[in-house]
Amino acid sequence: MSNDTHDVNITHHEGQKRFVITVDNEPAGFASYVDGTDYRNFNHTVIKPEFRGRGLSTPLIKHALDDARANGIRVHDSCWAVAAFIKKNPDYEDLKK
Repeated sequence: MSNDTHDVNITHHEGQKRFVITVDNEPAGFASYVDGTDYRNFNHTVIKPEFRGRGLSTPLIKHALDDARANGIRVHDSCWAVAAFIKKNPDYEDLKK
């Protein structure tokens, strides 16, 4: 994945319960979650100030939600950024618990 000729990658850090986005191998932000008994609560999304304004939260949240879907996990969106993403992308509404 590239963003303005930069190398952008998203990885799942299961031990830390977060998805991390990097730009040119530098951590740029994360979407953290807490697993419930039958759902995943995305509770906090952060893009570091120096990386803001590049549209990085969209691919980060999309990747996290796509991972939940691929693993049959319903989601709760207590993070406003995740809630806003789902509202703008109604094809993700079916994931909501």
